[in-house]
Amino acid sequence: MTAAKRERAALVQTMRAAGPDAPTLCEGWNARDLAAHLVVRERRLDAAPGILVPQLAGYTAKVQEQVTAGTDWAELVDKIAAGPPLYSPFFLLDPLVNVGEMFIHNEDVRRAQPGWKPRELDDATVSALARMVSNMARMTMSKSPARVTLTTPEGKTLTTIGRGPEVTVTGAPGELLMFAAGREQADVTFSGDDVAVAALRSARRGL
Repeated sequence: MTAAKRERAALVQTMRAAGPDAPTLCEGWNARDLAAHLVVRERRLDAAPGILVPQLAGYTAKVQEQVTAGTDWAELVDKIAAGPPLYSPFFLLDPLVNVGEMFIHNEDVRRAQPGWKPRELDDATVSALARMVSNMARMTMSKSPARVTLTTPEGKTLTTIGRGPEVTVTGAPGELLMFAAGREQADVTFSGDDVAVAALRSARRGL
């Protein structure tokens, strides 16, 4: 089983345990909204582009609202569990692009619940998440107010992005991915000029 499939299974388990009304780290979304987003992303080729293209976001939001309101919770989660259908571009790309998506959204649900605890990840998943950090940072941090180096506690630099005063963000690959994706609950530490660190922490990240 690939790391992406393991993270998908973990997300499905988390969602089933939390229920459709559970809060998430995605502002304004509960677990049902998040599930609908994932279904639209993988199964509605007409609406999925609006997730990344602002000009198309209105149509995507409309479709997602329809999916949210018109699909039973159990059916939504079952569709996520089944993975991308044959007609979806994600069917072949799943091992490459979905490990980060499934990991982040699993943590979006987990970390919004009281008493959540960090998970221990296997080496293959950690390596897969590490490979995602650079791409995520390029998408979300290119306009960073500082020159940011994302590095692991072992001292391995995963990427450097942005311009300005130098700031180092240190954390495990999954935590760096969460940080680059704009999640304040990422377990990371900062070093560098205090003003630059404060500017980085307050800057908008995420898609």
